[in-house]
Amino acid sequence: MRWPLVGALLGALVALPVFAPAAWLAGALAVASDQRLVLADARGSIWQGSATVVLTGGEGSRDASALPGRLHWTLRPAGAALALRAQHACCLNGELLMLLRPGLGRLRIELPAAQGSIGQWPAAWLVGLGAPWNTLRPSGALQLSSPGLVLETVQGHWIFSGRADLELSAMASRVSTLDVLGSYRVRLLGDAGAGGARMELSTLSGALQLSGSGQWAGPRLRFNGQASAAPGAEAALNNLLNIIGRRQGALSVISIG
Repeated sequence: MRWPLVGALLGALVALPVFAPAAWLAGALAVASDQRLVLADARGSIWQGSATVVLTGGEGSRDASALPGRLHWTLRPAGAALALRAQHACCLNGELLMLLRPGLGRLRIELPAAQGSIGQWPAAWLVGLGAPWNTLRPSGALQLSSPGLVLETVQGHWIFSGRADLELSAMASRVSTLDVLGSYRVRLLGDAGAGGARMELSTLSGALQLSGSGQWAGPRLRFNGQASAAPGAEAALNNLLNIIGRRQGALSVISIG
């Protein structure tokens, strides 16, 4: 009876990763994002599945916001890597390709350079993150592009190289009477010395002027910036400036981390 039992156990170990449910992938993403990015109602397997993409305020939060439709993915071997291909009709421009290179105590995620934008998301999705987004109730569009980037975790430490640009276009908020506050760019730049990425916020156009810089390392973000109103828009933006930061005269000082 010993050898049939050993054979059955070996067969189970081989079959386990082959039939691993999609919920395992959803659980890993939830842990990595501190429960802020969730693949809800995950179906299929880690190799081919689908889920609803949800932003939340973290563990215990009642805030949540889901994107329309379902994210579909496949995961296949590609040489020494795994090729993750994702499609989402609402938000991704065609097929998104990422290469995953697991190793001993490390994981390397490569996003090849994309022609044009990678995708676009409604700014209202941010409400799911909780404060202050659930108060601001933003509207507009978020568009992501990148000439290529690499995100690597080594024994709990994050290393970021490359660049990613997130443009926030025609942003508006329910706490302002202005139809449009402005358009902005958030840029992430690999910082080999710090191991994470430098973050830069700038204003492209609009009455609400935003600027700042910070450091992102894994789930931790440290950011210092300021907001102000363009000449003639002070009265319309006064309430918003009181909410998004600490007032210092005409400025609103923003500090995270």
